Amino acid sequence: MAVLGEFIKKAIDVYGFISGTPDPAKAQHETLRALLTKARLTAFGKKYNFTQLLSSGNIVQAFQDSVPVHDYDKMYTDWWHYLLEGHQNVTWPGGQKYFALSSGTTSHSKYIPVTDDMVESIRKAAVQQVLSLKNFDLPADFFGKQILMLGSSTDLIEKDDHSEGEISGISASNIPVWFRGYYKPGAEIAALRDWDEKVKRIAEEAPNWDIGGLSGIPSWIEMMLKEVISHNKLNTIHDIWPNLQVYTPGGVAYEPYKKSFEKLLARPLIFIDTYLASEGYIATQKRPETTAMALITDNGIFFEFVPFTPENLDEEGRVKTEAKVLTIGEVEEGQEYVLLISTVSGAWRYMIGDTVLITDKQRAEIKISGRTKHYLNVVGEQLSVHQMNAAIEQLESEFDLEVQEYVVATVLRDEDYVTQWIIGADKVVDPTSVAQFLDNYLSENNKNYKVARTKALKKVEAEVVHFDKIYRWSQEFKKLGGQAKIPRVMKEEDFLEFEKYIRSLV
Repeated sequence: MAVLGEFIKKAIDVYGFISGTPDPAKAQHETLRALLTKARLTAFGKKYNFTQLLSSGNIVQAFQDSVPVHDYDKMYTDWWHYLLEGHQNVTWPGGQKYFALSSGTTSHSKYIPVTDDMVESIRKAAVQQVLSLKNFDLPADFFGKQILMLGSSTDLIEKDDHSEGEISGISASNIPVWFRGYYKPGAEIAALRDWDEKVKRIAEEAPNWDIGGLSGIPSWIEMMLKEVISHNKLNTIHDIWPNLQVYTPGGVAYEPYKKSFEKLLARPLIFIDTYLASEGYIATQKRPETTAMALITDNGIFFEFVPFTPENLDEEGRVKTEAKVLTIGEVEEGQEYVLLISTVSGAWRYMIGDTVLITDKQRAEIKISGRTKHYLNVVGEQLSVHQMNAAIEQLESEFDLEVQEYVVATVLRDEDYVTQWIIGADKVVDPTSVAQFLDNYLSENNKNYKVARTKALKKVEAEVVHFDKIYRWSQEFKKLGGQAKIPRVMKEEDFLEFEKYIRSLV
């Protein structure tokens, strides 16, 4: 395997050097033209006259003037439901082989079309990620090790004319033949739908594997590692996988998990972030000197950016019709934007639901800063998940806590607005002190929040519970593993139900 590792590393060095990096603005213009060309004869393309748009002197402006912004509800109600009924050539040429099921964090199951072109796009993006490994100075023997990808079941739900499952399961079921020898947990375990059974089997098989890299959402990876360590009576995960060197958290902010995660390791890992959503493979980290990810600008996805300000979004977190929309060539570094995508799966000017921070315009590098519906702005507090994560990170240091999850909402109680935090940690500490700390930190670091505290936002409260309680809620009302994520912000009605459930647990 060492010889094979040397061969793969040299191939990556050579091919990665040859392939280079495209100019983002130019690549995006060509991507949009290719999308419009291929979809011009679909029902969607005919409605919005893609053929005419292609002859425009300014194809981007013509596209933005003609095609409205869509969220999932609008895309599904107006178009995608026809695909589920078996129609073809609706928003992308041909029929529909896969649907990605996404429970998201704010709604019930969504059905996101995944076309053959999107499967190929995801494969190409994965190759870009592999090529970027040449920048991380990894030893040659790493390239002969196995990769444990913890995702949802590859045993897809079979319907009359299509298959359904989470995007991680669809992607894993389409991995290239050459990669299958490196892929763990392997086809049999990956097909298991029961999370506890899957983790149990991984723990049992762990001594037989030589894992060099991990991939998956931090909360579920951490739970899996703890089970492997417990089952095999280890001190750290490196006792059983001494060659573990790389972890890709999958686009989920790693900072809230850092303190507890590091206790499971004998030495630090190299973190290489990726951004795979149900709607496509968005970005991947390409260099070690930053934690930002580079948008994949030449791979079937056209990106647009809406400044993330209250005047551009309605109370449901949707982009307003009059909002200014920018391309990659027009954004500003250090600014936060709502991300829109148009893709080879037939999503058009689609609100993916994430907000991103532009960190390097020339390299098209971003960081995920939050969710459009996880933006707390009930009484003008204007708190993003990015700011909440920073507050939680400081809270961990101040109180010697390991915070795994948290949920926050602003609710109306006795005619006063109160911001309530439920924090899942490794131990319970004084809630009044926690609430005061969070309140002070956010007041010092967010002027809008500070103003809100002098007006409508009358009080801040916190409840610190063991994180297992939040995971039990996820297991019952969402599910464990895969793409399931704990919401950071809830609406009042949902939060009160969540709070009631948490308090009912012994």
